[in-house]
Amino acid sequence: AHTMTDQVVVPRNFRLLDELEKGEKGFGDGSVSYGLAQGDDMMLKVWNGTILGPPRGPFENQIYSLMIVCDENYPKKPPHVRFLTKVNLVCISRDGEVQLNKVPVLKSWKYDITIADIL
Repeated sequence: AHTMTDQVVVPRNFRLLDELEKGEKGFGDGSVSYGLAQGDDMMLKVWNGTILGPPRGPFENQIYSLMIVCDENYPKKPPHVRFLTKVNLVCISRDGEVQLNKVPVLKSWKYDITIADIL
């Protein structure tokens, strides 16, 4: 018998193909986009992300590029995220690496969180 807590586990590549389709189609207000770094990456491992700084704030008109690496443990474990654009935030190391323990969505990772949620 199934209970409400049972969760259907979607294979990693199906999940990532779904995320790729969402990223390519675009979503929300268009301030975030993402896709594969190499179109022939059959393991769907290395992704590029772009964040446009929100209006009326210190990051307005800024464009931030990120690299997202979804290793074989994704989505059971969070991806590795690195800013390629220099950014000065307490949750980002000097080399651009996002510190998992300082970003709530990564620190309390759940299987159903997506690349879009991270960005």
